[in-house]
This record gives sequence, structure tokens and C-alpha cells, in this order.
Amino acid sequence: MSYSVFLPSYSIGTDAYDRIKELCPNYGKNIVVIGGKTAIEKVKKKIKSAVTDSTLEILDFIWYGGDSSFENVEMLKENPLIHKADIIFAVGGGRAIDTCKVLSHQINKPIFTFPTIASNCAACTSVCVMYDNKGVFKELYFRDKPAEHTFICTEIIAEAPKVFLWAGIGDALSKKYECTFSSRNDKLEHFNALGVQISKICTEPLLENGKKALEDCEANIASYELEQVTLDIIISTGLVSNLVINDYNSCLAHSIYYGMTELKQIEKNHLHGEVVSYGVLVLLLCDKQFDELNKVYNFCKSIGLPTKLSDLEVTKDELKIVISKVMQTGDIVHVPYEITYDMIEDSILKLEEYSNEPVKAV
Repeated sequence: MSYSVFLPSYSIGTDAYDRIKELCPNYGKNIVVIGGKTAIEKVKKKIKSAVTDSTLEILDFIWYGGDSSFENVEMLKENPLIHKADIIFAVGGGRAIDTCKVLSHQINKPIFTFPTIASNCAACTSVCVMYDNKGVFKELYFRDKPAEHTFICTEIIAEAPKVFLWAGIGDALSKKYECTFSSRNDKLEHFNALGVQISKICTEPLLENGKKALEDCEANIASYELEQVTLDIIISTGLVSNLVINDYNSCLAHSIYYGMTELKQIEKNHLHGEVVSYGVLVLLLCDKQFDELNKVYNFCKSIGLPTKLSDLEVTKDELKIVISKVMQTGDIVHVPYEITYDMIEDSILKLEEYSNEPVKAV
């Protein structure tokens, strides 16, 4: 049995968009740029300048609809300019880019991604996270390959609100722990083994450079540390996502996030990676990885990522809603041992009592 693996390619730097006229013309001439309203304003001047004196032509800049939903994909399909275009440029954060990824896959057009914030790895992955029209997680949509290329302008990343990089760090923290946990005890063929090994280098760059990167982002400085953290969030975790089977790609930390989306305050006031980072702590406590828990807990505290329910405006009375949804997700099916409702509840409640004093196994 044969298989194919498609890995992402990328350009990064303050002048990354200069490569557009070199890398895109082989895919056609006419471009539609689709994304969030703020993101479009951030990239419009740079993209227009990048296609000047080339064979490329921008037909329009189009708002993606506000959330990654199939309803917005269908809305975009009704735009005649999208069908006239040869190429889709997807700009913005994960939800805008995932919407465009589904769209381009369904109408069979090449896509190039332009993340304007470093909050997740959506720009270079094949998987798309889709929500219903109320903002509640619905399902994962799988493309056969990632975007043709990803352009990461670190100047734009540095000018984005710090909170997005902060949440991106939280999301990337999950990759090592979810991937190694869900693949534990399995015999791994080459692509899975490669992905799991890459996942193991996704944590240290965050712990080493995360705090400085956030300081530089607040000062709008495209520094070495900011670039390293951006690469970790978008590329390193994205490589893992494209290599491993979905069973290894996420686990309890993301299930906690999906469970939390049942609560209105999460959708309204909290970011994906912010909630996932809390889920990482729950996973480490549940799996009794106490040394790692101490390390990650202290890091989260140092940069203000959530470490208790009140940080997410969640009460203990709402745990039944959250955990019931967690138990319905497919992310905790392929695990080294059964994860029960009681185990999750117990881990969350123990985390409420947790302090910086090292925890040791009994």
C-alpha cells in the first residue's frame, strides 16, 4: 500500500512577501485575497506592492465571514470573483485561514496562506477546525495537503496585539504532550515516528524564548526570539500535524478546549490557545507527569496563561457541561489507557488546589 506525505513550505522574515512574485505565478494570474477585516488592512499595502511589476493581478479583497463555518464557505462560493480567480490568498488568523482552506479544497483552487498573527499552526496544516454558526466546535475537515506555501511576515506578527502570540504559545505547548501521550506504547511507522520526534522539540523554544518574544511583540520588534517562537507555533507544530495520524495530533488538552466552547464566556472572552494551555496542565496532572507539570505550570504563571478555572471565568458548577462535551470528542479515544469522566474531573479539581510546591507521586 502506497501513501503520500505533503509537507508545508514557508518564507519568513520582515520581507517575506517579496517572494510572492517568484513563487505564485506558476499557479495562475488572478488572485482573490480573503480574510479578516483587520488582517486585510494589515496586508493590503504589502501584497499590492509585492505583485507590482509581475504577471499577478489582485481581483479583490474579500471578508471571510467572521468564523470558520461551512455556512461562510457556502457564502463565499456565491461570490463570482472567487470562481474567476486562479489563486486564493488566505490572510488572518486560524479561523479565517481554515475557512479559506475548506473553500479552496472544495472548489479546487490553489491556496497560499498569510498568517497575520502567530496564534496557531492553521496556516501550514491540512486539517481545518470548523464551528457551527453559534461558535461551538462542530468537526474537523481534512484536506489532502496543506497550502502551496505560507508567507510569514514577522513585521506584521510583531505589530499584532500581544495577546495572539500569547495564545499561540499556549496552543503550541500542547503539541509535545498530546502527541507523545496519545502515541505511547504504539509501534510507529516512519511518518508517525518522524512527527512524534518533531513534537518533542516544540516545548523548549517556548520556555526559552516565550517571555522575551512577548515583550518584543508588545514593543513591535521583529526580534530573533519573536521569530523563533513564531516558527515554533506555526511551523514546528504544523509539521507534526501534517505528519502524524489524527489520533496523535491532539488529545485531552484540545478536548478540554472543545468542552469549554460549550460556555458562552469562553467564545466571547477567551482564545483557543489560552484554553488549550489550561488543558495541557489537566493532561499532565491526569497522567501524573509531575516534573513536566511543575515546569509548564510555572511558565504559564510567568506569562499569565490560565492555571485555574477562575482564570477562564468557569465555575465548578459548569464542569458537568464541559466534561460531558469532552467525553464526546474523538481526541481521547486513542490513548494509552481509558480516560474517564471522573479522572478529568479529579484532575481539574486537583489543579484548583495546586501551588508552586513540587508535586510528587504518592
